[in-house]
Amino acid sequence: MNLKRVVAAVAATAVAFGVTVAVATPSQAATNFCKVTDLKTAGGMDALVKAAKKEGTLNVITLPRDWANYGEAMDLYSKAFGIKIVDDNPDGSSAYELQTIATAPAAKQPDVVDIGVSALNTVVGAGRPAIFANYKVATWNDIPAQWKDAGGAWYGDYNGVIALSYDSSVSPAPTKIKDLLNPAYKGMVALTGDPTAGQEPFMALYAAAVANGGSMTNIQPGIDFFKQLKASGNFVSAKATGANYVAGAYKIALTWNFNGPGAIASAAAAGKTLKFTIPTDGVVAGTPYIQAINKKAPHCAAARLWEEFMYSENKGKTTAQLKASDLKKSGSEIFKTILGGQNIFVSGGATPILAAAMTKKNTIIDAPAGLSLPKGAKVYQPNPDEQVTGKALVVAQWPTL
Repeated sequence: MNLKRVVAAVAATAVAFGVTVAVATPSQAATNFCKVTDLKTAGGMDALVKAAKKEGTLNVITLPRDWANYGEAMDLYSKAFGIKIVDDNPDGSSAYELQTIATAPAAKQPDVVDIGVSALNTVVGAGRPAIFANYKVATWNDIPAQWKDAGGAWYGDYNGVIALSYDSSVSPAPTKIKDLLNPAYKGMVALTGDPTAGQEPFMALYAAAVANGGSMTNIQPGIDFFKQLKASGNFVSAKATGANYVAGAYKIALTWNFNGPGAIASAAAAGKTLKFTIPTDGVVAGTPYIQAINKKAPHCAAARLWEEFMYSENKGKTTAQLKASDLKKSGSEIFKTILGGQNIFVSGGATPILAAAMTKKNTIIDAPAGLSLPKGAKVYQPNPDEQVTGKALVVAQWPTL
């Protein structure tokens, strides 16, 4: 019997016995938040917040707290909506994120990912299974067309510029990438990870390439430069992390400028003085990192609320400013009260994907002082196709560096 006949039969029976019966119709059916594709199909912000709160948890992956101010983003989301955040392997790589989706048990699956473009290119395209769920955030139209999937499977979120970070004890202070060959830097230079797996160290190789006569279509000089660094004893295998820096495993690193504010503060807390500068001989801006919702997300509503939050443009309250009275508001009102994720990126030194639109609308906040580009510098940025070609060379040569 089809649904219309069932409804009619129930209604007829009710009339016969003089009973009023509330009949569930398709429009009243429970929302499957793993299938909703935008805020409208989610039932609006209040409904999305309610469902996310009920789930109670959000699984994120490889989000260092000092990275683009993600610590504030996670704290604010958790406090505003009462949702616990589980961050798997904060110092992992984009490759680790994708490997986790492929192999982790259901409960350990990440709800959302933040990966580099070169990693994205390994999992999207013809002949590859779709691993991301389609969802378009409320600010979808403000995301540049070249940095979003037409169906909503992925979208760019922020980018940065490769900088030199160094301990204040380093003398002379480095100002150029070529300076890293100085014998005074023996055992001091590190990358933030494996460039075959992570976007940040991969972009560092592009910066080294530019400094040594290469280009966005020729990363080879960057690979050769690190071969020289290793042969000289200046390049160390230790990964450039906050803990390794404090432990003295390295003193100089090639890293994103947006890591500056958090890393400097963390270093100061450990009694060290860390400095950042943009190298004058290789100014490379990374292509935007990519956000996406895992198709196997265990917390579908929380994942979608996270994306709405990270792409919101609000000039609102930070975690420290949020009061108990704010938390008594409806979900949509709380959302309007808090600082938007795009401005959280700005406060961390990153360039948000919605920067152009936010500047026009005057919704963008002021960026932190410092870490400015060298005067008159030419900024290079490898496009996705160039990165595919460059990554192939790095994958072939880096293991035998």
